[in-house]
Amino acid sequence: MSERIRQVVIVGGGTAGWMAAAAMSRLLRGGASVTLIESEAIGTVGVGEATIPPIQTFNAMLGINENDFVAATRGTFKLGIEFVNWLRPGDRYIHPFGSYGADLEAIKFHQFWLKLRRAGEAPPLDEFSTCVLAARRGRFAPPPPRADSVLSTLGYAYHFDAGLYARFLRAYAETRGVVRLEGKVVDVGLRGEDGFIEAVTLDDGRRVEGELFIDCSGFRGLLIEGAFTTGYEDWSRWLPCNRAVAVPCAQPGAPLPYTRATARPAGWQWRIPLQHRLGNGYVYASEHLSDEEALRTLLGNLDGAPLADPNFLRFTTGRRRKAWSRNCVSLGLASGFLEPLESTSIHLIQTGISKLLALFPDRDFNPVLEAEYNRLTALQLEQVRDFLILHYHATERDDSAFWRRCRTMEIPDSLARKMELFRANGRVFRHEDDLFTETSWLAVMLGQGVEPAAWDPLVETVELDSVRHTLGRMAQVMRTAVEAMPTHADYIARHCAADARPPRAAVAQ
Repeated sequence: MSERIRQVVIVGGGTAGWMAAAAMSRLLRGGASVTLIESEAIGTVGVGEATIPPIQTFNAMLGINENDFVAATRGTFKLGIEFVNWLRPGDRYIHPFGSYGADLEAIKFHQFWLKLRRAGEAPPLDEFSTCVLAARRGRFAPPPPRADSVLSTLGYAYHFDAGLYARFLRAYAETRGVVRLEGKVVDVGLRGEDGFIEAVTLDDGRRVEGELFIDCSGFRGLLIEGAFTTGYEDWSRWLPCNRAVAVPCAQPGAPLPYTRATARPAGWQWRIPLQHRLGNGYVYASEHLSDEEALRTLLGNLDGAPLADPNFLRFTTGRRRKAWSRNCVSLGLASGFLEPLESTSIHLIQTGISKLLALFPDRDFNPVLEAEYNRLTALQLEQVRDFLILHYHATERDDSAFWRRCRTMEIPDSLARKMELFRANGRVFRHEDDLFTETSWLAVMLGQGVEPAAWDPLVETVELDSVRHTLGRMAQVMRTAVEAMPTHADYIARHCAADARPPRAAVAQ
Protein backbone atom coordinates (compact mmCIF):
# COMPACT_ATOMS: atom_id res chain seq x y z
CA MET A 1 0.00 0.00 0.00
CA SER A 2 1.35 3.43 -0.96
CA GLU A 3 2.21 5.97 1.72
CA ARG A 4 1.19 9.61 1.87
CA ILE A 5 3.79 12.32 1.52
CA ARG A 6 4.61 13.71 4.95
CA GLN A 7 7.34 16.28 4.20
CA VAL A 8 7.08 19.08 1.63
CA VAL A 9 10.07 21.40 1.20
CA ILE A 10 9.78 24.64 -0.78
CA VAL A 11 13.08 26.17 -1.89
CA GLY A 12 12.67 29.90 -2.45
CA GLY A 13 10.19 32.48 -1.22
CA GLY A 14 8.80 35.44 -3.11
CA THR A 15 5.40 35.25 -4.76
CA ALA A 16 5.84 31.71 -6.06
CA GLY A 17 7.14 30.22 -2.82
CA TRP A 18 4.54 31.78 -0.57
CA MET A 19 1.66 31.05 -2.95
CA ALA A 20 2.73 27.41 -2.86
CA ALA A 21 3.14 27.45 0.92
CA ALA A 22 -0.29 29.05 1.47
CA ALA A 23 -2.03 26.56 -0.81
CA MET A 24 -0.26 23.58 0.76
CA SER A 25 -1.06 24.75 4.27
CA ARG A 26 -4.73 25.14 3.38
CA LEU A 27 -5.30 21.99 1.36
CA LEU A 28 -2.99 19.47 3.02
CA ARG A 29 -4.68 20.42 6.31
CA GLY A 30 -1.77 19.39 8.50
CA GLY A 31 -1.40 16.03 6.80
CA ALA A 32 2.16 16.93 5.84
CA SER A 33 4.76 19.32 7.22
CA VAL A 34 5.56 22.25 4.94
CA THR A 35 8.97 23.94 5.20
CA LEU A 36 9.97 26.98 3.15
CA ILE A 37 13.62 27.96 2.78
CA GLU A 38 14.53 31.47 1.70
CA SER A 39 17.34 33.94 2.21
CA GLU A 40 16.98 37.65 2.82
CA ALA A 41 20.33 38.01 1.04
CA ILE A 42 18.86 36.74 -2.23
CA GLY A 43 16.57 39.28 -3.85
CA THR A 44 13.39 38.45 -5.71
CA VAL A 45 12.45 39.80 -9.14
CA GLY A 46 9.34 41.40 -7.65
CA VAL A 47 8.20 43.44 -10.67
CA GLY A 48 5.11 41.40 -11.45
CA GLU A 49 2.30 43.54 -10.07
CA ALA A 50 -0.56 42.90 -12.51
CA THR A 51 -2.80 39.85 -12.65
CA ILE A 52 -5.66 38.30 -14.59
CA PRO A 53 -9.12 37.28 -13.28
CA PRO A 54 -8.39 33.66 -12.21
CA ILE A 55 -6.44 34.98 -9.21
CA GLN A 56 -9.86 35.52 -7.63
CA THR A 57 -10.29 31.74 -7.67
CA PHE A 58 -6.95 31.22 -5.91
CA ASN A 59 -7.72 33.78 -3.20
CA ALA A 60 -11.21 32.33 -2.74
CA MET A 61 -9.74 28.83 -2.38
CA LEU A 62 -7.68 30.18 0.51
CA GLY A 63 -10.70 31.96 1.98
CA ILE A 64 -9.08 35.38 1.68
CA ASN A 65 -11.26 38.45 2.07
CA GLU A 66 -10.87 40.60 -1.05
CA ASN A 67 -10.92 43.99 0.66
CA ASP A 68 -8.36 42.94 3.29
CA PHE A 69 -6.12 41.57 0.54
CA VAL A 70 -6.33 44.72 -1.61
CA ALA A 71 -5.66 46.99 1.38
CA ALA A 72 -2.72 44.91 2.61
CA THR A 73 -1.05 44.88 -0.82
CA ARG A 74 -1.89 48.54 -1.61
CA GLY A 75 -3.72 47.19 -4.60
CA THR A 76 -6.11 48.52 -7.20
CA PHE A 77 -8.57 46.87 -9.55
CA LYS A 78 -7.88 45.94 -13.15
CA LEU A 79 -10.54 45.77 -15.87
CA GLY A 80 -8.14 44.99 -18.71
CA ILE A 81 -5.00 46.07 -20.53
CA GLU A 82 -4.69 49.07 -22.80
CA PHE A 83 -2.32 48.56 -25.75
CA VAL A 84 -0.88 51.78 -27.17
CA ASN A 85 1.05 52.01 -30.48
CA TRP A 86 0.96 48.25 -31.12
CA LEU A 87 -0.86 48.19 -34.46
CA ARG A 88 0.66 51.50 -35.55
CA PRO A 89 1.94 54.65 -33.76
CA GLY A 90 -0.99 56.54 -32.29
CA ASP A 91 -3.35 53.56 -32.24
CA ARG A 92 -4.78 52.16 -28.99
CA TYR A 93 -7.23 49.52 -27.85
CA ILE A 94 -8.21 47.73 -24.63
CA HIS A 95 -8.18 44.00 -24.08
CA PRO A 96 -11.08 43.72 -21.59
CA PHE A 97 -11.55 40.97 -19.02
CA GLY A 98 -15.32 40.76 -19.41
CA SER A 99 -17.32 39.67 -22.43
CA TYR A 100 -18.65 41.65 -25.39
CA GLY A 101 -22.43 41.98 -25.60
CA ALA A 102 -24.62 38.89 -25.38
CA ASP A 103 -25.07 36.05 -27.84
CA LEU A 104 -28.26 36.04 -29.91
CA GLU A 105 -30.10 32.89 -30.96
CA ALA A 106 -27.09 30.81 -29.80
CA ILE A 107 -24.91 32.69 -32.31
CA LYS A 108 -21.86 34.61 -31.09
CA PHE A 109 -22.54 38.30 -30.51
CA HIS A 110 -19.50 39.51 -32.42
CA GLN A 111 -20.67 37.74 -35.57
CA PHE A 112 -23.71 40.06 -35.77
CA TRP A 113 -21.47 43.03 -35.03
CA LEU A 114 -19.15 42.05 -37.89
CA LYS A 115 -22.05 42.09 -40.36
CA LEU A 116 -23.40 45.43 -39.13
CA ARG A 117 -19.92 46.95 -39.20
CA ARG A 118 -19.47 45.92 -42.83
CA ALA A 119 -22.70 47.79 -43.57
CA GLY A 120 -21.43 50.84 -41.68
CA GLU A 121 -24.19 50.51 -39.06
CA ALA A 122 -22.31 49.29 -35.96
CA PRO A 123 -20.74 51.44 -33.24
CA PRO A 124 -17.22 50.47 -32.08
CA LEU A 125 -17.01 47.07 -30.41
CA ASP A 126 -15.87 48.81 -27.20
CA GLU A 127 -19.43 50.16 -26.80
CA PHE A 128 -20.52 46.59 -25.99
CA SER A 129 -17.96 45.97 -23.23
CA THR A 130 -18.76 47.08 -19.69
CA CYS A 131 -15.06 46.68 -18.87
CA VAL A 132 -13.90 49.06 -21.58
CA LEU A 133 -16.66 51.58 -20.86
CA ALA A 134 -15.83 51.57 -17.14
CA ALA A 135 -12.07 51.66 -17.73
CA ARG A 136 -12.30 54.68 -20.02
CA ARG A 137 -14.43 56.48 -17.43
CA GLY A 138 -12.26 55.50 -14.45
CA ARG A 139 -15.09 53.59 -12.77
CA PHE A 140 -15.21 50.33 -10.86
CA ALA A 141 -17.51 48.11 -8.79
CA PRO A 142 -17.56 44.30 -8.58
CA PRO A 143 -20.23 42.69 -10.75
CA PRO A 144 -23.45 41.85 -8.92
CA PRO A 145 -24.25 38.18 -8.28
CA ARG A 146 -27.38 38.39 -10.46
CA ALA A 147 -26.78 36.82 -13.87
CA ASP A 148 -29.51 38.98 -15.43
CA SER A 149 -27.62 42.22 -14.67
CA VAL A 150 -25.72 43.75 -17.57
CA LEU A 151 -22.79 44.28 -15.18
CA SER A 152 -22.46 40.51 -14.80
CA THR A 153 -20.45 40.69 -18.04
CA LEU A 154 -17.72 42.62 -16.21
CA GLY A 155 -14.56 40.75 -15.25
CA TYR A 156 -11.64 42.06 -13.22
CA ALA A 157 -8.31 41.29 -11.61
CA TYR A 158 -5.86 43.27 -9.49
CA HIS A 159 -2.72 45.35 -9.48
CA PHE A 160 -0.72 44.96 -6.27
CA ASP A 161 2.73 45.14 -4.74
CA ALA A 162 4.12 41.63 -5.26
CA GLY A 163 6.39 41.91 -2.23
CA LEU A 164 3.44 42.80 -0.02
CA TYR A 165 1.43 39.93 -1.49
CA ALA A 166 4.22 37.51 -0.58
CA ARG A 167 4.28 38.96 2.94
CA PHE A 168 0.49 38.67 3.19
CA LEU A 169 0.62 35.00 2.14
CA ARG A 170 3.53 34.35 4.49
CA ALA A 171 1.41 35.50 7.43
CA TYR A 172 -1.40 33.27 6.18
CA ALA A 173 0.84 30.23 5.78
CA GLU A 174 2.77 30.57 9.01
CA THR A 175 -0.43 30.74 11.06
CA ARG A 176 -1.29 27.37 9.50
CA GLY A 177 1.94 25.68 10.46
CA VAL A 178 4.35 26.41 7.61
CA VAL A 179 7.91 26.67 8.96
CA ARG A 180 10.21 29.24 7.37
CA LEU A 181 13.97 28.68 7.47
CA GLU A 182 16.38 31.50 6.74
CA GLY A 183 19.36 30.40 4.71
CA LYS A 184 20.89 29.61 1.33
CA VAL A 185 20.85 26.15 -0.19
CA VAL A 186 24.45 25.18 -0.94
CA ASP A 187 24.05 21.48 -1.72
CA VAL A 188 21.37 19.15 -3.03
CA GLY A 189 21.66 15.54 -1.88
CA LEU A 190 20.35 12.82 -4.20
CA ARG A 191 19.44 9.26 -3.28
CA GLY A 192 21.77 6.74 -4.82
CA GLU A 193 19.14 4.20 -5.79
CA ASP A 194 16.83 6.44 -7.89
CA GLY A 195 18.36 9.93 -8.06
CA PHE A 196 15.50 11.54 -6.13
CA ILE A 197 16.27 14.53 -3.92
CA GLU A 198 16.78 13.34 -0.37
CA ALA A 199 17.71 16.60 1.35
CA VAL A 200 19.13 20.07 0.84
CA THR A 201 21.96 21.52 2.90
CA LEU A 202 21.99 25.17 3.99
CA ASP A 203 24.98 27.47 4.24
CA ASP A 204 25.08 27.05 8.03
CA GLY A 205 25.27 23.27 7.74
CA ARG A 206 21.64 22.44 8.49
CA ARG A 207 20.28 19.52 6.49
CA VAL A 208 16.60 19.68 5.52
CA GLU A 209 15.05 16.40 4.46
CA GLY A 210 11.91 16.09 2.37
CA GLU A 211 9.84 13.81 0.18
CA LEU A 212 8.40 16.37 -2.24
CA PHE A 213 10.52 19.39 -3.19
CA ILE A 214 9.06 22.51 -4.85
CA ASP A 215 11.59 24.66 -6.68
CA CYS A 216 10.74 28.37 -6.42
CA SER A 217 14.36 29.52 -6.70
CA GLY A 218 13.76 31.82 -9.67
CA PHE A 219 15.71 31.89 -12.92
CA ARG A 220 18.46 29.72 -11.41
CA GLY A 221 16.24 26.65 -11.14
CA LEU A 222 18.45 25.46 -8.30
CA LEU A 223 16.78 22.06 -8.06
CA ILE A 224 15.02 21.45 -11.37
CA GLU A 225 18.06 22.47 -13.43
CA GLY A 226 20.93 22.55 -10.96
CA ALA A 227 20.28 19.03 -9.66
CA PHE A 228 18.38 17.39 -12.53
CA THR A 229 19.51 19.28 -15.68
CA THR A 230 16.08 19.01 -17.28
CA GLY A 231 17.00 21.40 -20.12
CA TYR A 232 15.42 24.58 -21.44
CA GLU A 233 13.39 25.23 -24.59
CA ASP A 234 14.32 28.67 -25.96
CA TRP A 235 11.47 30.69 -27.54
CA SER A 236 13.40 33.87 -28.25
CA ARG A 237 13.05 33.36 -32.02
CA TRP A 238 9.38 34.30 -31.52
CA LEU A 239 9.65 36.54 -28.46
CA PRO A 240 12.91 38.45 -28.98
CA CYS A 241 12.83 40.71 -25.91
CA ASN A 242 15.47 39.55 -23.42
CA ARG A 243 15.93 42.49 -21.06
CA ALA A 244 13.81 44.63 -18.77
CA VAL A 245 14.43 47.65 -16.58
CA ALA A 246 11.93 48.57 -13.87
CA VAL A 247 11.51 51.85 -11.94
CA PRO A 248 8.59 52.79 -9.64
CA CYS A 249 7.43 56.38 -9.68
CA ALA A 250 5.03 58.63 -7.82
CA GLN A 251 1.32 58.22 -8.50
CA PRO A 252 0.27 61.44 -10.30
CA GLY A 253 -3.43 61.21 -9.49
CA ALA A 254 -6.30 58.80 -9.10
CA PRO A 255 -5.18 55.29 -10.16
CA LEU A 256 -6.61 54.01 -13.43
CA PRO A 257 -8.49 50.69 -13.33
CA TYR A 258 -6.36 49.10 -16.05
CA THR A 259 -2.78 48.30 -17.03
CA ARG A 260 -1.15 50.10 -19.95
CA ALA A 261 1.37 48.56 -22.35
CA THR A 262 2.93 51.10 -24.73
CA ALA A 263 4.95 49.84 -27.69
CA ARG A 264 8.39 51.40 -28.10
CA PRO A 265 10.87 51.08 -31.02
CA ALA A 266 12.63 48.06 -29.45
CA GLY A 267 9.97 46.60 -27.15
CA TRP A 268 7.28 47.96 -24.85
CA GLN A 269 6.73 49.84 -21.58
CA TRP A 270 4.38 48.81 -18.79
CA ARG A 271 2.43 51.13 -16.50
CA ILE A 272 0.76 49.55 -13.45
CA PRO A 273 -1.16 51.80 -11.02
CA LEU A 274 -1.10 50.98 -7.30
CA GLN A 275 -2.63 53.02 -4.51
CA HIS A 276 0.71 54.55 -3.51
CA ARG A 277 2.80 54.51 -6.70
CA LEU A 278 3.07 53.47 -10.34
CA GLY A 279 5.00 50.40 -11.41
CA ASN A 280 6.90 51.04 -14.65
CA GLY A 281 9.24 49.05 -16.81
CA TYR A 282 10.66 48.74 -20.31
CA VAL A 283 10.87 45.25 -21.84
CA TYR A 284 13.28 45.32 -24.78
CA ALA A 285 15.56 43.39 -27.11
CA SER A 286 19.27 43.94 -26.41
CA GLU A 287 20.01 43.30 -30.10
CA HIS A 288 18.22 46.57 -30.87
CA LEU A 289 18.72 48.68 -27.74
CA SER A 290 21.41 49.20 -25.12
CA ASP A 291 20.68 49.17 -21.40
CA GLU A 292 21.58 52.85 -21.18
CA GLU A 293 19.18 53.79 -23.98
CA ALA A 294 16.42 51.68 -22.44
CA LEU A 295 16.77 53.40 -19.08
CA ARG A 296 16.85 56.82 -20.71
CA THR A 297 13.64 56.03 -22.63
CA LEU A 298 11.90 54.71 -19.53
CA LEU A 299 12.86 57.68 -17.34
CA GLY A 300 11.78 60.05 -20.09
CA ASN A 301 8.30 58.53 -20.17
CA LEU A 302 7.38 58.33 -16.47
CA ASP A 303 4.26 60.07 -15.15
CA GLY A 304 5.86 60.97 -11.82
CA ALA A 305 9.18 61.31 -10.02
CA PRO A 306 11.24 58.08 -9.75
CA LEU A 307 11.05 56.47 -6.30
CA ALA A 308 13.93 53.96 -6.46
CA ASP A 309 17.01 52.99 -8.41
CA PRO A 310 16.43 51.07 -11.65
CA ASN A 311 16.31 47.28 -11.50
CA PHE A 312 17.73 45.54 -14.60
CA LEU A 313 16.71 41.99 -15.49
CA ARG A 314 18.01 39.55 -18.08
CA PHE A 315 15.98 36.60 -19.30
CA THR A 316 15.43 34.13 -22.11
CA THR A 317 11.80 33.42 -22.92
CA GLY A 318 10.97 29.74 -22.91
CA ARG A 319 10.30 26.85 -20.55
CA ARG A 320 11.96 23.97 -18.76
CA ARG A 321 11.63 20.81 -20.80
CA LYS A 322 10.31 19.16 -17.66
CA ALA A 323 8.58 21.25 -14.99
CA TRP A 324 8.25 18.11 -12.83
CA SER A 325 11.19 15.73 -12.58
CA ARG A 326 11.28 12.83 -10.12
CA ASN A 327 10.27 14.33 -6.75
CA CYS A 328 10.77 17.98 -7.73
CA VAL A 329 8.16 20.35 -9.17
CA SER A 330 9.24 23.80 -10.36
CA LEU A 331 7.03 26.89 -10.12
CA GLY A 332 7.33 30.48 -11.30
CA LEU A 333 10.57 31.59 -12.90
CA ALA A 334 12.19 28.25 -12.04
CA SER A 335 9.84 26.59 -14.56
CA GLY A 336 10.32 29.11 -17.36
CA PHE A 337 9.68 32.71 -18.33
CA LEU A 338 7.10 34.42 -20.51
CA GLU A 339 7.33 38.19 -20.53
CA PRO A 340 4.61 40.08 -18.59
CA LEU A 341 2.79 41.47 -21.63
CA GLU A 342 -0.51 39.81 -20.67
CA SER A 343 0.16 39.61 -16.91
CA THR A 344 0.38 35.81 -16.86
CA SER A 345 3.36 35.28 -14.55
CA ILE A 346 1.44 35.01 -11.29
CA HIS A 347 -1.33 33.05 -12.99
CA LEU A 348 1.14 30.43 -14.23
CA ILE A 349 2.30 29.97 -10.64
CA GLN A 350 -1.32 29.50 -9.65
CA THR A 351 -2.06 26.92 -12.37
CA GLY A 352 1.15 25.07 -11.54
CA ILE A 353 -0.02 24.77 -7.94
CA SER A 354 -3.50 23.71 -9.04
CA LYS A 355 -2.15 21.00 -11.33
CA LEU A 356 0.17 19.75 -8.60
CA LEU A 357 -2.70 19.47 -6.14
CA ALA A 358 -4.89 17.75 -8.73
CA LEU A 359 -2.09 15.23 -9.46
CA PHE A 360 -0.65 15.15 -5.95
CA PRO A 361 1.59 12.09 -5.63
CA ASP A 362 2.18 9.61 -2.87
CA ARG A 363 5.66 8.47 -1.90
CA ASP A 364 5.77 6.11 -4.90
CA PHE A 365 5.71 9.08 -7.34
CA ASN A 366 3.93 7.26 -10.14
CA PRO A 367 5.59 8.53 -13.35
CA VAL A 368 2.17 8.81 -15.01
CA LEU A 369 1.45 11.82 -12.77
CA GLU A 370 4.73 13.49 -13.71
CA ALA A 371 4.08 12.92 -17.41
CA GLU A 372 0.57 14.36 -17.27
CA TYR A 373 1.71 17.41 -15.29
CA ASN A 374 4.44 18.09 -17.84
CA ARG A 375 2.06 17.61 -20.76
CA LEU A 376 -0.51 20.03 -19.36
CA THR A 377 2.17 22.56 -18.36
CA ALA A 378 3.78 22.52 -21.79
CA LEU A 379 0.41 22.89 -23.51
CA GLN A 380 -0.62 25.89 -21.45
CA LEU A 381 2.72 27.64 -21.82
CA GLU A 382 2.56 27.14 -25.60
CA GLN A 383 -0.94 28.63 -25.70
CA VAL A 384 0.19 31.67 -23.72
CA ARG A 385 3.30 31.93 -25.93
CA ASP A 386 1.12 32.03 -29.06
CA PHE A 387 -1.10 34.74 -27.61
CA LEU A 388 1.94 36.89 -26.85
CA ILE A 389 3.43 36.32 -30.30
CA LEU A 390 0.16 37.56 -31.84
CA HIS A 391 0.75 41.03 -30.37
CA TYR A 392 4.19 41.30 -31.96
CA HIS A 393 3.54 39.65 -35.30
CA ALA A 394 0.17 41.15 -36.26
CA THR A 395 1.26 44.76 -36.66
CA GLU A 396 1.59 47.38 -39.36
CA ARG A 397 4.67 48.92 -37.74
CA ASP A 398 7.79 49.09 -39.89
CA ASP A 399 9.47 52.07 -38.21
CA SER A 400 12.31 50.09 -36.63
CA ALA A 401 14.37 46.96 -37.25
CA PHE A 402 12.75 45.36 -34.20
CA TRP A 403 9.22 45.69 -35.56
CA ARG A 404 10.21 44.68 -39.09
CA ARG A 405 11.68 41.51 -37.64
CA CYS A 406 8.49 40.80 -35.68
CA ARG A 407 6.22 41.42 -38.69
CA THR A 408 8.11 39.06 -40.95
CA MET A 409 9.06 36.24 -38.59
CA GLU A 410 7.73 32.72 -39.03
CA ILE A 411 5.18 31.92 -36.33
CA PRO A 412 4.20 28.58 -34.76
CA ASP A 413 1.73 26.52 -36.79
CA SER A 414 -0.67 26.54 -33.84
CA LEU A 415 -0.95 30.35 -34.01
CA ALA A 416 -1.03 30.45 -37.81
CA ARG A 417 -4.04 28.11 -37.83
CA LYS A 418 -5.90 30.25 -35.30
CA MET A 419 -5.24 33.43 -37.29
CA GLU A 420 -6.33 31.81 -40.56
CA LEU A 421 -9.56 30.58 -38.99
CA PHE A 422 -10.32 34.05 -37.64
CA ARG A 423 -9.52 35.72 -40.96
CA ALA A 424 -11.99 33.42 -42.73
CA ASN A 425 -15.13 34.39 -40.78
CA GLY A 426 -14.25 35.57 -37.30
CA ARG A 427 -14.34 32.20 -35.57
CA VAL A 428 -12.33 31.52 -32.42
CA PHE A 429 -12.06 28.05 -30.92
CA ARG A 430 -10.49 27.46 -27.52
CA HIS A 431 -8.69 24.21 -26.95
CA GLU A 432 -7.84 22.13 -23.90
CA ASP A 433 -6.97 24.25 -20.85
CA ASP A 434 -6.69 27.43 -22.98
CA LEU A 435 -6.16 30.31 -20.55
CA PHE A 436 -7.43 33.09 -22.79
CA THR A 437 -11.13 33.47 -23.47
CA GLU A 438 -12.82 34.01 -26.81
CA THR A 439 -13.16 37.68 -25.82
CA SER A 440 -9.39 37.92 -25.31
CA TRP A 441 -8.58 36.49 -28.73
CA LEU A 442 -11.25 38.65 -30.37
CA ALA A 443 -9.99 41.85 -28.73
CA VAL A 444 -6.37 41.30 -29.66
CA MET A 445 -7.04 39.94 -33.16
CA LEU A 446 -9.12 43.00 -34.06
CA GLY A 447 -6.89 45.35 -32.07
CA GLN A 448 -3.85 44.13 -34.00
CA GLY A 449 -5.57 44.49 -37.36
CA VAL A 450 -6.45 40.85 -38.07
CA GLU A 451 -9.71 41.27 -39.97
CA PRO A 452 -12.26 38.59 -40.88
CA ALA A 453 -13.24 38.43 -44.55
CA ALA A 454 -16.80 37.37 -43.66
CA TRP A 455 -18.94 36.22 -40.74
CA ASP A 456 -20.74 33.13 -39.53
CA PRO A 457 -23.36 32.29 -42.19
CA LEU A 458 -25.87 31.47 -39.44
CA VAL A 459 -26.14 35.23 -38.89
CA GLU A 460 -28.24 35.34 -42.07
CA THR A 461 -30.97 33.31 -40.34
CA VAL A 462 -31.79 36.22 -37.99
CA GLU A 463 -33.77 39.21 -39.24
CA LEU A 464 -31.44 42.21 -39.51
CA ASP A 465 -33.85 44.85 -38.17
CA SER A 466 -34.18 42.82 -34.98
CA VAL A 467 -30.39 42.67 -34.67
CA ARG A 468 -30.07 46.45 -35.12
CA HIS A 469 -32.65 47.10 -32.44
CA THR A 470 -31.17 44.59 -29.99
CA LEU A 471 -27.61 45.88 -30.35
CA GLY A 472 -28.70 49.50 -30.00
CA ARG A 473 -30.64 48.71 -26.84
CA MET A 474 -27.75 46.64 -25.48
CA ALA A 475 -25.25 49.48 -25.91
CA GLN A 476 -27.58 51.97 -24.21
CA VAL A 477 -28.19 49.71 -21.20
CA MET A 478 -24.43 49.18 -20.78
CA ARG A 479 -23.68 52.89 -20.90
CA THR A 480 -26.37 53.64 -18.32
CA ALA A 481 -25.15 50.91 -15.97
CA VAL A 482 -21.54 52.06 -16.16
CA GLU A 483 -22.42 55.70 -15.54
CA ALA A 484 -24.07 54.62 -12.28
CA MET A 485 -20.89 52.95 -11.00
CA PRO A 486 -18.66 54.74 -8.47
CA THR A 487 -15.26 55.97 -9.56
CA HIS A 488 -12.38 53.57 -9.06
CA ALA A 489 -10.81 55.89 -6.49
CA ASP A 490 -14.07 56.25 -4.54
CA TYR A 491 -14.61 52.50 -4.45
CA ILE A 492 -11.10 51.92 -3.06
CA ALA A 493 -11.45 54.71 -0.50
CA ARG A 494 -14.74 53.25 0.69
CA HIS A 495 -13.80 49.57 0.84
CA CYS A 496 -10.08 48.78 0.72
CA ALA A 497 -7.79 51.77 1.17
CA ALA A 498 -4.30 50.87 2.34
CA ASP A 499 -3.44 51.84 5.89
CA ALA A 500 -0.59 51.46 8.38
CA ARG A 501 -1.71 48.12 9.82
CA PRO A 502 0.62 45.15 9.29
CA PRO A 503 -0.53 42.68 6.61
CA ARG A 504 -3.09 40.20 7.86
CA ALA A 505 -4.77 37.30 6.15
CA ALA A 506 -8.47 37.58 6.91
CA VAL A 507 -10.03 34.27 5.95
CA ALA A 508 -13.34 32.56 6.06
CA GLN A 509 -13.60 30.07 8.90
